[in-house]
Amino acid sequence: MNHGADAIPPPPADSLHRLYSDHHGWLSNWLRRRLGCPQNAADLAQDTFLRLLTAREQPVILEPRAFLTTIARRVLANHFRRQEIERAYLEALAAQPEALVPSEESRALILETLVELDRLLDGLPPLAKRVFLLAQVDGLTYAEIATELDISLSTVKRHMVRAAQRCYFGESLP
Repeated sequence: MNHGADAIPPPPADSLHRLYSDHHGWLSNWLRRRLGCPQNAADLAQDTFLRLLTAREQPVILEPRAFLTTIARRVLANHFRRQEIERAYLEALAAQPEALVPSEESRALILETLVELDRLLDGLPPLAKRVFLLAQVDGLTYAEIATELDISLSTVKRHMVRAAQRCYFGESLP
């Protein structure tokens, strides 16, 4: 067998399987220490490996635990962010009259939409995010937003274009 420069690298699935079998237990324990919940730790460990499985390109991993920790921190941050969005949404629902509370299915869809919207708006300047939410969630007109935030109408429009660009195309304008 040739182990020199002509050696064929193992297929990505094989290396991912090896990474999983060698480090899944360690990663689950690392997450459990941060979360205090074995079930959530197991779910987030799976999410970490799922990100690797669905990546467009399989990375070259020199330091597996450092690499997994980096991905797991992102997964963990998303988990906490989602919990915060869910908590805020449930508080808003609790303030609604019972007749206006959506079904479980609708609530799940709305929550997923809110999480996705938060992901899309992440990275926008806070004012642009606020302008967009006032228009789209609160239903304020551009003139009302300008008055509310004490900014010009053209600034409102500029922030709306920036936020809409991010939401609709997954990118922002310079």
